[in-house]
Amino acid sequence: MSCGITDEGCAALSSALTSNPTHLRRLDLSKNKLSDSGMNLLSTGLSNPHCKLEMLGYLSTVCLIKYILVNELYYCCELHDCDVTGEGCAALASALRSNPSYLRELDLSDNKLGDLGVKLLNTGLDDCKLEILKLKHCGFTYEGCAALAALLGSDQSYLKYVDLSVNILEDLGVQLLGCCSLSENCCADLASALSSESSCLREVNLNFNNLQSSGVKLLSAGLGNPHCKLETLSCTVKLSNKTVWRRLWRCGLTHESCDVLASALNSNPSHLRELDLSENNLGNQGVKLFSDGLKNPQCKLETLKLWSLYTLKNAGLKRDKPSYWVVLTQQTPHT
Repeated sequence: MSCGITDEGCAALSSALTSNPTHLRRLDLSKNKLSDSGMNLLSTGLSNPHCKLEMLGYLSTVCLIKYILVNELYYCCELHDCDVTGEGCAALASALRSNPSYLRELDLSDNKLGDLGVKLLNTGLDDCKLEILKLKHCGFTYEGCAALAALLGSDQSYLKYVDLSVNILEDLGVQLLGCCSLSENCCADLASALSSESSCLREVNLNFNNLQSSGVKLLSAGLGNPHCKLETLSCTVKLSNKTVWRRLWRCGLTHESCDVLASALNSNPSHLRELDLSENNLGNQGVKLFSDGLKNPQCKLETLKLWSLYTLKNAGLKRDKPSYWVVLTQQTPHT
């Protein structure tokens, strides 16, 4: 990395990659300003059947395209801090569409992709079997998130790890990440982010993600932290002139989640004002646990939604907390 390598060095590397046997599995040429001729020399070695390289980090998108198209062993591409821009993303997307079978990991961190670059890249990821995508500090906003959210929500997506840190996502960008096949494994990281002193998040949408009660327990640790400024665990969907609020709707929660959630809401200070637990199998036991916690003076919650819960006793809660908007119905809310 950053070793002042020139065309002469590329020729030597190419020769080494084609030797038999060769044991080299990883090569990182990041931050070396190689010319197209140097990259062409290198690509000759990369395409040789004797080359067993599995991970490559380098600069030229032209070389990247050639290598992806000819080498079945190629599964990971590191382009960290390599001056890749929107134009490079278009070329990369084209390569992925041409031969999407092999690449499993792509690191484009610290490149100025912007929203346009992320959108262009996304066009090549639809049919790709990419599992790890790193886009840390790539200069995109919620507009780039919209493209990624569509990909993450697809049944065909193989992505298991996505790094979007140090980007200007804002609340709207995070809202767009609902229904993204998240599981309880992500909740500890999210709780850590919410607990950060620098956290400015006010709203999060986790709808239709399989968090389970174990995930909510992890998440509640973040919600109860004094640094957590979250006000709405949800997203907003505008239908005509109406705004529909959702929170932890259909997240596989049970009564075990209610006690820890109530405890988090009773923390001082708690900023959470709206919570939706609709379409979760809480049962009367879960609602009782939750309601007991909501009666605590420290709890600032104003709106609680419990769609499709059939036999709930909420009279006491409404009496003790008349300011609450508690919604109980047997019908699924419109989306």
